[in-house]
Amino acid sequence: CGHGIGRVFHEEPQVLHYGKPGTLEELQPGMTFTIEPMINAGKREIKEMGDGWTIVTKDHSLSAQWEHTILVTDTGYEVLTLSAGSPPVPAFIKG
Repeated sequence: CGHGIGRVFHEEPQVLHYGKPGTLEELQPGMTFTIEPMINAGKREIKEMGDGWTIVTKDHSLSAQWEHTILVTDTGYEVLTLSAGSPPVPAFIKG
């Protein structure tokens, strides 16, 4: 899942990739957090390795994971980790 970014690297809120609408903390201007999707070629089940950091799929299928850091603003959001070579934000997200 994603997580807050602040004085501590991995801090609240935990940003899950699933849930029920209205059950999580409301985003407020000034909050900074990551979004970390993981796409697996096989099944969704994962396991954490003994180093406490590495995640693999239980079925050992190929997967990809990446993240962006997001700042909540008074008027929406800003993706802080976009670079000059990044593709544009999709129209369906721009609101």
